[in-house]
Amino acid sequence: MTTQTGSASGSPSESASASENTSASASENASASESASRGAREDRAARRSDGTRAAILTAARYRFAEHGYERTTIRAVAADAGIDPAMVMRYYGSKDQLFEAALRIDLRLPELRDVPRADVPRRLVRHFLARWEGEPTDDALLLLLRCAVTNERAAERVRALLTEQVAPALRTITDTRRAGLLSSQLLGLALTRYLLRVPAVAGLTADEVVDLYAPGVAGLLGTGEDA
Repeated sequence: MTTQTGSASGSPSESASASENTSASASENASASESASRGAREDRAARRSDGTRAAILTAARYRFAEHGYERTTIRAVAADAGIDPAMVMRYYGSKDQLFEAALRIDLRLPELRDVPRADVPRRLVRHFLARWEGEPTDDALLLLLRCAVTNERAAERVRALLTEQVAPALRTITDTRRAGLLSSQLLGLALTRYLLRVPAVAGLTADEVVDLYAPGVAGLLGTGEDA
């Protein structure tokens, strides 16, 4: 009698090949799972890092604005942010670098090129009111105003703000001299309304400020009815 070789399950070499394929597939799945898990952990870490950085900056702006550069300490900023002082140094390196970061600001000025000239004064006044009154403790504008009088670095940042953001935005509707005087008008409004809190100015609603202030801006820019 002749003995049959092999079986329904296949040859040993076929079984080994199938086992290797299964192992490779499992390894690939495990690798993909680990990669996805690592990506998720990195995303969570990045979000925590961004949140920590923002909390430090908010606390720093409040401290610098209320106490000035000299009296603000890294320890106080960290306490306000609810973190260890070492974390402030990790993200910003030093008090000087933290101050520089706190002074950075984008005025987000509207595009005035296509705005009817008669509407520009009201648009500008309302825009600046919205920027100043949006979130005072997180607004570098007020920090700049408070610090610029006594801190040369802040004063230089104000000058840069006017020449790099305000002047280019106004260039399409007026000249450099008028743009400079308009800047002084708006800074004066901020000084009396938000820092000195002069009752006659601070007590006005935003709409009242726009109604009363826009005609003066129009006269300066030459966009009034008589222009």
